[in-house]
Amino acid sequence: MWGIIFLQIVSYLSVLIFVIVLIAKAGRYATMPIHLRWELYPVASETERPYGGSYFENLDWRAKPRQKSLLGELKFMGKELFFFTLYYRLKRHYWYFVYPFHIGAFLLIGWLVLLLAGALTSLAGISVSAQATNVWGGIVYYLTLIVGVAGFIIAACGTIGLLMKRSMDEDLKLYTTFVDYFNLSFILLILFSGLYAWYFFDPAFTVVREFMQSLITFSPVTSMNPATYINVLLICLFLIYMPFTRMMHYIAKYFTYHKVRWDDEPNLSGGAIEKKVKEALNQPVSWLAPHIQSGKKWSEVTSQVKDTSETEVQ
Repeated sequence: MWGIIFLQIVSYLSVLIFVIVLIAKAGRYATMPIHLRWELYPVASETERPYGGSYFENLDWRAKPRQKSLLGELKFMGKELFFFTLYYRLKRHYWYFVYPFHIGAFLLIGWLVLLLAGALTSLAGISVSAQATNVWGGIVYYLTLIVGVAGFIIAACGTIGLLMKRSMDEDLKLYTTFVDYFNLSFILLILFSGLYAWYFFDPAFTVVREFMQSLITFSPVTSMNPATYINVLLICLFLIYMPFTRMMHYIAKYFTYHKVRWDDEPNLSGGAIEKKVKEALNQPVSWLAPHIQSGKKWSEVTSQVKDTSETEVQ
């Protein structure tokens, strides 16, 4: 009994820590200084130039209203999110393992959502089982089973492939650290323990659904087999660990696309962007490269470079 209460406490803490760190990181990204504006094209929101250009090509761009397409952005991000097209084009041999790894992860997120839906359905007095007379109860039951098993298997195949690829590919080995191997091994342990618990002890995910229900009602469950207990504990520990690692890169994707890659807002005099640029130029230089003098502000360094360039031209 005390072991299950401990697992419930860890579950609450893991979700709380995950959400707090997630919000903190998103806030940190949102308040960082303005990025280096490279004008990277094509911009997904551009409606008039699907080939890639910019509205700056128009001489009278200041006088014309800007045409932006949210649908274009969503289409681009949807393709990257669900098909990883950039990996497919540039590093296809790696894509064969990256893709199942992430698709499996998405399925497992869906599995957790379905477990929550099943727990709420049970609390509403509707049976969630193969013999359920209620259509919704039957749908949730079979979807949870199919999505969960598929997620564990597909993600495990992708994780094994990534471990093999990173350990055998000479190019990838140069950039793979011990932490990378540890993260993939940790994930693989969760996946294998989940498959083991499902196959031998919980073939319908009834135990984990009842545990989810106990978390909602703040009540203990009567019993839990050791395999499922270990799998749930590993998932909770991973939720605590993940926000402090590079695996949280998916938060940065929004800012990478919208604030770096597609940010083509004009820098107008007296505008918000000009203010952010001035703030960035007032940052102290901390580079150690010999061609940049540290101890000055970036505004001083850029002014010096400008003066030198003008002298060379003369």
